[in-house]
Amino acid sequence: MTTPRPTPTYDELMRPSRRHFLGASALGLGAIALGDIFATRSARAATGDAPLITPSPHFAPRAKRVIYLFQSGGPSQFETLDPKPKLRDMHGQPLPDSVRAGQRLTGMSGNQAVLPLAGSFTGFKRYGRAGIELSDLLPHTGKIADDICVVRGMHTDAINHDPAITFFCSGHQIAGRPSMGAWMSYGLGSMNKDLPSFIVLVSKDAARDQPLYARLWGAGFLPSEHQGVQFRAGKEPVLALANPEGVSPHARRAMLDALAAMSRDALAHEGDREIDARLAQAELAYRMQTSVPEATDLAGETDETFELYGASAREPGTFAANCLLARRLVERGVRFVQLFHQGWDQHGGLPGGISRQCAQTDQASAALVMDLKRRGLLEDTLVVWGGEFGRTAYCQGRMTADDYGRDHHPRAFSLWMAGGGVKAGHVHGATDDFGYSVVDGAVDVHDLHATILHLMGVDHERLTYRYQGRHYRLTDVAGKVVAPILA
Repeated sequence: MTTPRPTPTYDELMRPSRRHFLGASALGLGAIALGDIFATRSARAATGDAPLITPSPHFAPRAKRVIYLFQSGGPSQFETLDPKPKLRDMHGQPLPDSVRAGQRLTGMSGNQAVLPLAGSFTGFKRYGRAGIELSDLLPHTGKIADDICVVRGMHTDAINHDPAITFFCSGHQIAGRPSMGAWMSYGLGSMNKDLPSFIVLVSKDAARDQPLYARLWGAGFLPSEHQGVQFRAGKEPVLALANPEGVSPHARRAMLDALAAMSRDALAHEGDREIDARLAQAELAYRMQTSVPEATDLAGETDETFELYGASAREPGTFAANCLLARRLVERGVRFVQLFHQGWDQHGGLPGGISRQCAQTDQASAALVMDLKRRGLLEDTLVVWGGEFGRTAYCQGRMTADDYGRDHHPRAFSLWMAGGGVKAGHVHGATDDFGYSVVDGAVDVHDLHATILHLMGVDHERLTYRYQGRHYRLTDVAGKVVAPILA
């Protein structure tokens, strides 16, 4: 018969066991180490020094920076980059059922009894040594035909603007994921401690059709320091950057020093990385008070440069001025610059509408490539031009002799790329005679993102961030590098 163990006293219950002591000690040492790391990062942020850990590419990059000219609304490939003579020959005839093959249509044209084919109102010419066919609406782009790679096999899953733009900008159709530029900033860091690594420019001279949201250049669940910073035209390029009236630079510096001291205490206690991110942003904003006015001042540009980009380049905020500003920003080490130009959603009035859009963007887009090239920057700067989807081969609604529109079409469209390790004077992919489906060289949105990251020296499968119990990446669980377009 065993003797029952005596009931422990209160003092014995409160006395820590060896297991409890060792566990608590380990946690305490970990907390001290974590607090020291955060405090060191905060101290470096407060003094404007480089971050404690500088991200490195996975392999030798072909490009160091990206300029993405996003044409919001969905430019028609039939009037820009993908000639289809058969559409002209069959203008007005119904789209054959065998071509559509029961694929879904938007609600805007899905109730049409007949889908009449619409040939392009504009012609195409061959440009460059490679003889790339480009629209008569893009004569300036024709001048850089030997520098660009036209991708005619693009396709996407989204058929409406908001999910389609969100997909291109973040790799997912549902809002909330980090944007492409935020991933680039997170993975590669900044090349200039006085400017954001990700800057956004929105054309003020564009037609306001489809809305743009700040989440398109947001950081999502990444640390907020990686979100895009929108530069605007006018006396205040960045909102709330200047000191309020009565606050001197000396006073602002003292405020930031006090904030850094409080942040060190908060980081050691809370371990919240967003405290560190907010401090880094505040310090960057302080340095931007000097760097932004210099970077955005176009007064020092030559008359020849303004003539290259077009007359509207002298007016801040226009697409042309933003292209010129983008060149200035990448010269100063900005990693990712994204321009948004709205107005490409021509459901009606296509001939007049797309003609105006091309007139606003063609010269400046080509000038940007030329300017980068003559300054020795194109070789390691990737330029991308394109929208969120294409347009239908058939007319939406009623078609008259000189006016018609095109509906959304995600199954086949085009964009172009230049510089940064992309094969120049090249056409990749092809669509059928109706421009309805990709028949060769298909490239989806994840493939495009994987290829851009690859050119920047990043393996898209290894650039991940753990959030809510899983590892996320820009390309989700898909994407492959499009090897044939690499130089």
